[in-house]
Amino acid sequence: MDIYTPSSIASLLSGNPYPGRGILIGMTPDAKKAAFAYFIMGRSENSRNRIFARDGADIRTLPFDESKVKDPSLIIYYPVRDLGRIQIVTNGDQTDTIRDYVMNGSTFEAALDTRCFEPDGPNWTPRISGILYLGRDRYAYKMNILKSIDAEGTDCARYTFAYPGKAGLGHFLHTYVTDGNPIPTFQGEPERVVIPGTIDELTDTVWNNLDANNKISLYVRLTDLETGKYEDRLINKHAK
Repeated sequence: MDIYTPSSIASLLSGNPYPGRGILIGMTPDAKKAAFAYFIMGRSENSRNRIFARDGADIRTLPFDESKVKDPSLIIYYPVRDLGRIQIVTNGDQTDTIRDYVMNGSTFEAALDTRCFEPDGPNWTPRISGILYLGRDRYAYKMNILKSIDAEGTDCARYTFAYPGKAGLGHFLHTYVTDGNPIPTFQGEPERVVIPGTIDELTDTVWNNLDANNKISLYVRLTDLETGKYEDRLINKHAK
């Protein structure tokens, strides 16, 4: 396989017990729709005690069992904010930082320059973020990862990747390589992946290949680049 041949999503997820939280962004094979997916996984009781919920065109996380919440600071947030022709998806409350900066005329990068990886040593969970620019004539997206520069968490390394929309192609960024102690942080560029043609195929492929013990929730959205209308799917392992 050459470096330009995208992998199947299934091949990257299947057999991996813990990629953590993941963002996938791309374009459908017919070049008519922007696509993104966001999933969360959990090892601890606190992390597993979550569901996704719609809030208008936004998505938020909520506790499944409020009596079991130990530390809401890193598990309760808006992973998706919809600004019309701009969509934001992240693994933490930096979603709102990006939204505020963009709404005030600033940039994705400037917003993330004010943030850092999560303060959960020794894992130092990376903050991963994506933004979709849904132009009718030109669709593009960016992805970013903020991660510790060393094992001690002394400073933050910042990486932003910018992509034009290409039919059938997507990029996949996740917080961890796999399970471990400490958990190894994602390395390198976002992985090139094939984007399926339908939302149900994309949803089923991601959900069915996530580790059954550790997967928590998945949200998938396809947006028509001409009309701006979207269809979505939301799956929670725990249902209210």
